[in-house]
Amino acid sequence: MRVGRKIALVGGVPILVAAAIAAAGWVLLAQEQRARTGALLAARIYHDLTVARTERDAYVAARPGERGPREERFFTLAGDARRSLDSLRGYARTAGQAERVASAQRTLGLSTGRMRDLTALTRENDGLIAEMGRRAGRLIDLSEQARLRQQSSNADLARTLAGKVERLRTIRDAVTQLNALALAAGRWDLARARTAGSGSPAPRPEAGLAHAGRDLAASLRGAGRSQEAAELDALLPADGTGPEGPGLGEWAERRIKIVASEQRTLHDEVAQLLGYAIEANETEQATQNIGISTLKLGQRTADALARRDPDAASAMLAEGERLSASAANLPISPLIQGDMVDAIDGWRNRLATTVGGLRRQNETLAEMDGLAAAMSASASALNDAALEDADRFGAFLRQLLLVGAAGGLLLGALAALAVARSILVPLRQLQRDMIALAADPKAAALSGTQRADELGDIARATNFFVTEIGRRERALRRAKDQADAALLDLRQAQDDLIRAEKLASLGQLVAGVAHEINTPLGIALTTATLVRDETRAFQAVVAAGTLSRSRLTHFVDRVSEGTHLLCSNLTRAADLVHGFKQVAVDRASDERRSFPLDVWLDELLASLQPMLRKGGHRIRPDCAPGIVVDTHPGVLAQVVTNLVTNAVTHGFVHKAQQGEPGTIVVRAESAGPLARLEVIDDGGGIAPENLARIFDPFFTTARSRGSTGLGMHIVHNLVTVKLHGRIAIESEPGQGTTVRVEFPREPAGERPALRATAGAGAP
Repeated sequence: MRVGRKIALVGGVPILVAAAIAAAGWVLLAQEQRARTGALLAARIYHDLTVARTERDAYVAARPGERGPREERFFTLAGDARRSLDSLRGYARTAGQAERVASAQRTLGLSTGRMRDLTALTRENDGLIAEMGRRAGRLIDLSEQARLRQQSSNADLARTLAGKVERLRTIRDAVTQLNALALAAGRWDLARARTAGSGSPAPRPEAGLAHAGRDLAASLRGAGRSQEAAELDALLPADGTGPEGPGLGEWAERRIKIVASEQRTLHDEVAQLLGYAIEANETEQATQNIGISTLKLGQRTADALARRDPDAASAMLAEGERLSASAANLPISPLIQGDMVDAIDGWRNRLATTVGGLRRQNETLAEMDGLAAAMSASASALNDAALEDADRFGAFLRQLLLVGAAGGLLLGALAALAVARSILVPLRQLQRDMIALAADPKAAALSGTQRADELGDIARATNFFVTEIGRRERALRRAKDQADAALLDLRQAQDDLIRAEKLASLGQLVAGVAHEINTPLGIALTTATLVRDETRAFQAVVAAGTLSRSRLTHFVDRVSEGTHLLCSNLTRAADLVHGFKQVAVDRASDERRSFPLDVWLDELLASLQPMLRKGGHRIRPDCAPGIVVDTHPGVLAQVVTNLVTNAVTHGFVHKAQQGEPGTIVVRAESAGPLARLEVIDDGGGIAPENLARIFDPFFTTARSRGSTGLGMHIVHNLVTVKLHGRIAIESEPGQGTTVRVEFPREPAGERPALRATAGAGAP
């Protein structure tokens, strides 16, 4: 019997048992999943109803302008609960569960209707409360208006009272002065009567009499009593002999009686005005109290409405009635008083309506609480029933799995024991034979190749495998020898390519030298010819004896200008030769030396100008001074030259077709122990699919233009092998390309001194 059939026999019995268990388990799992889905829906319904009740309470407690989102959220949750109930109807297993779902749906419908009634009542009450606020504000404004009017009246009364008091003070002073005058006049009359009886000459009047008369006359004129002052002046002595008769005393007594009567009248008027002022002040205070009472009453009413306490709000009606009576009894303008009474009565009427609406709201809320409790109870009961069904199916499934697994394990163990014995014995023999063959490949062939089952197939395949391994091992040795030879050839070819690239670079340098030096040499030659012609003409003038000062000055200016042109252009040619010499030496030699990177970069880019001038392209160095590197300048020059050539050849193709010049920036900077060199162009960039293959040998997108695809591969080898650095490239189509080269600034473990001279440096 073949091993496959034995294994099928071993695995068939457990598989059949497992299939039966799986079928029964699938049915039970489906029922359990159905029950748990129903429980999940019931829990979601319970959650939605709880949150909806919270949103309803938040709607009731919110400000009028903030209730819209709460109302919308409540109806959204109610809609979610209704849809969940519709889904839950399909998961009901019993008629009782279906009836509970239907009851919850009816209750939810009633609760939604009550919420619509509640929102309508709330909007109505909000309008009434807003109108009450406007009425209260109107009442406060009217109270303030009445108070301001009363305050203005009080100010007028105070000014009148002040005038009366001032007049009373003036009269009091006049009475005092009249009394003094009467006293002085009486004394004079008494003195004159005594002298008349004794026959002596009449005495002179007292000084006090004159002073009292003048003071009184001045006071009378100041009080606007000019006529009385004139009468007094007529009675006063004019020549120092005293009064001419007894009329001064009588006049003073008569004036005292008149002024005293006027003083009593003013006293009565002042007393009356003081009474009016007290009443006016009380009226102003009462008017102000109306406004304060309105504010307090409005605040208490708002608190009662916020607490949803209709009894407390109803108590405010009596206070409003008392406030209306107080306003009606105020001695203020009838028009303002009428408006105040109307505002209070309108406020009371709307408060009464609001209290009724508040009672209906509370009744609606109580009914909704009952409905919410009933719906929550139904959802909780449905959840419990679904979880109970799920637990029951789960328990039955666990029992089925336990019994089936135990039976299947027992049958499988017995079958496996019998089959394993028939397989393991020949396998152990095959193992021993293979170990012996591994120790000695020339040993005898494996035993068991005559068997007709899979073990015989394994033995025969193993014999063939050992034979084939020996043959392939010999072939691999021959391939390794061939690969080593090919590697040597490849390295030699790589060196040849680098030398060829270096010779091509030197060829470009020679062409650049010829072009760059021809320009200043041509200018110098032309200038020398002009100077020679000017000299011959000057010699002719001198020989003829017609030399003038102006001609001499002209000759000197021309020779000076020509000498300046000769010196500047020959100096430029010498500088170019010096720079090209240094660059050429660097490119032709692999010698390592230390040099300033900024000076070296300027000289190298000057040698590359002829290559760029054809397309009008620009190249710009960007190197911080003071960076000294110790490396192979020839290798570094070849790297930069290849990168610039690659940018012109591949990056500026579209710009050249459109007649637009490109720009290349060669930036050098120090990065710790490394020097970083970046060649940045604003050309067409590299496609993303070509970016990963840019350093592969013979890969190019411009083979039709003669490109070999070795330039970037050579650059990669020079940077990594010769400079011991690394190279990276970044590019996006249409955004240009950046090639970044980093290499050590000096050899590892060395810090050589700068051996370069002030210019390009000696090699």
